[in-house]
Amino acid sequence: MPPPAARRSRRRLPVTVLTAVLAAVTLGAPSPASASDTAGEYLIGRGISDVTGEAAETGMMGYSSFDQKTSGIHQRQRSRAFVVVDRASGKRVVYVNADLAMIFQSVRQGVLARLKERYGSLYGEENVLLSATHTHSGPGGFSHNVAYNLSVLGFQKKTYQAIVDGITDSVAKAHQDLKPGAMSLGTGTLTNASVNRSRAAFDRNPAADRAAFPDAIDPAMTVLRFRQGGEDVGAINWFATHNTSITNKNTLISPDNKGYASYAWEHDHEGVRYLDDAPGFVAAFPNTNAGDMSPNLNLKPGSGPTENEFENARIIGERQLDKAREIHRDAKPVSGGVDSRLAYVDMEDVTVGGAYTPDGEEHRTCPAVVGASTLAGSVEDGPAIPLFEEGMRTPVAPILEALRVDTPSWLATCQYPKASLIPTGLLSNVLPVTPKRLPLQIMKIGELHLVAAPGEFTIASGLRVRRTVAERLGVPLDRVLLQGYANAYSQYVTTPEEYDTQNYEGGSTLYGRYTLPAYQQEYARIADSLRAGTALDQGTAPPDESGRQFTFQTGVVYDNPPSGKSFGSVLKTPESSYARGSTATAEFATGHPKNDVRRGSTFLEVQRLENGTWKRVLDDGDWETTYRWTRLNGLTGTSKATITWRIAPDTAPGAYRIVHHGDAKSLLGKITPFTGATGTFTVR
Repeated sequence: MPPPAARRSRRRLPVTVLTAVLAAVTLGAPSPASASDTAGEYLIGRGISDVTGEAAETGMMGYSSFDQKTSGIHQRQRSRAFVVVDRASGKRVVYVNADLAMIFQSVRQGVLARLKERYGSLYGEENVLLSATHTHSGPGGFSHNVAYNLSVLGFQKKTYQAIVDGITDSVAKAHQDLKPGAMSLGTGTLTNASVNRSRAAFDRNPAADRAAFPDAIDPAMTVLRFRQGGEDVGAINWFATHNTSITNKNTLISPDNKGYASYAWEHDHEGVRYLDDAPGFVAAFPNTNAGDMSPNLNLKPGSGPTENEFENARIIGERQLDKAREIHRDAKPVSGGVDSRLAYVDMEDVTVGGAYTPDGEEHRTCPAVVGASTLAGSVEDGPAIPLFEEGMRTPVAPILEALRVDTPSWLATCQYPKASLIPTGLLSNVLPVTPKRLPLQIMKIGELHLVAAPGEFTIASGLRVRRTVAERLGVPLDRVLLQGYANAYSQYVTTPEEYDTQNYEGGSTLYGRYTLPAYQQEYARIADSLRAGTALDQGTAPPDESGRQFTFQTGVVYDNPPSGKSFGSVLKTPESSYARGSTATAEFATGHPKNDVRRGSTFLEVQRLENGTWKRVLDDGDWETTYRWTRLNGLTGTSKATITWRIAPDTAPGAYRIVHHGDAKSLLGKITPFTGATGTFTVR
């Protein structure tokens, strides 16, 4: 259960294509407004929606631990979307950042299909960028690739649907919110929220790369500020650090440090109340080239700045928040149009010209292979399988002989010096294990250019891509960002020099030593098209693999309350009175949370009595509350919900109660919602 933490004080049916075109024309024309409102160069829209999946007995995505399964919610996961329209050209782009471990191609396919149903061709492959914060504390099973569903025991349909529905909903809200507005851009540095977890690999890079990062971290933060008329409505705050303050021992859903930063800005500073479903300030905290950047400053899971993982998430999130708000305040107006290009590239079959390789010679990428070092995990953030170590160049045959698949000699040579463990690229010819064709995208938003990358790039890898793209576009380097965890996922990307050390990141660089040069070459081609304003052949998109998914995870058979109780009955009552700073706890007879993920709703409320009426003051998206589900008897289908409220020091005195919302499944399969509430207690 997360401990008490210091807090900031509060301030308080699908449309046709014709309909979509008409809607776009209407939105493109300024609505009645003041002169300052209509002077904006852009139409700006923002939206936010819930993407929280199955809150119990579902494997979590990120650490690849079979033991880590959801058991409740600390905070809900959300998708944050921005739509920007250049009023002069009529072009528009969509940017999304979601509290997820990754954006998989499966999610992108699902969202684009849903957007096409609503808006026709208005939003599509080229002008939609989906990205993830990379939290490791959310339910998994939403990929169509076996490798990323394996520890989750297969595809989890309800979690996948919650994610696709939530992202689509956030874009729809941003679309409806479009109003004349403006953007500003600012940059700064943050040096106490990351540390290089793979320093030995980083130090193998050429002096020019190392000189760009004197402390072996990427301290850059870039903030894009959005206004509608004279009102601040949102911000995107890019900074490179793994979203892994919370360890693989946690089983509560949490958006981790970047999610806390978003929540604190939106909820605490701007008064956003998510269940009110009203437009409010949207603060996204996406990642950049965070492949070797850890928030665990002591280079140990859950360690640094403190020895408490949830407190670390708050502190690292707060440091990002404070710097972002400082940069936001001083951001300078930007102009320029919006545009985007995207191409699908078969990353297993790229011939890379000598202009991008260290030795100036032509080389090729390889069919994907998972290295032995991958199974070691990153020991600084969350080690994986025992007896595997970073830097392994020869597989340990006796340890995982049951899982090891022989790699042909030609492929082992192509992947050298990787200790090839599983040739996932060859296995994918039978069943999709890891991706082959990946979406590579560059998006222009005013003066800023986002290189959307389907993986985790180290800081040196990101730097080389940014240099390549900035040169081809003819723009300053600080106007090009590597947007990681975007549009699809294919594990890590290291420089060739880093690859040679075969640390975790190098072992997880799927397509061999020349993966990064291949990306540089392909992004250069995309940048040339963007600069010239010419059409780009998008290549062949990967197939929809939804029809070939499977799961070994059992579903809910039925629910049954404890003997003599009904669903919603209070099993443990709170104390009659609490001092501020203490913790209130209640337990309820409940059903399985898989019955309904309650997307856009809540499993709990803390209510305060005001003028004779109970008013919600907190829910399961808030930092102070936790909802935990516990199975009491598997044979009888009996379970309980434990709800805790860590009462903040600034909580208003008065009468309160705790409410639990749940859903129960009968033996015949009918699902029925219920609500239970405790008696009144006071906060003094």
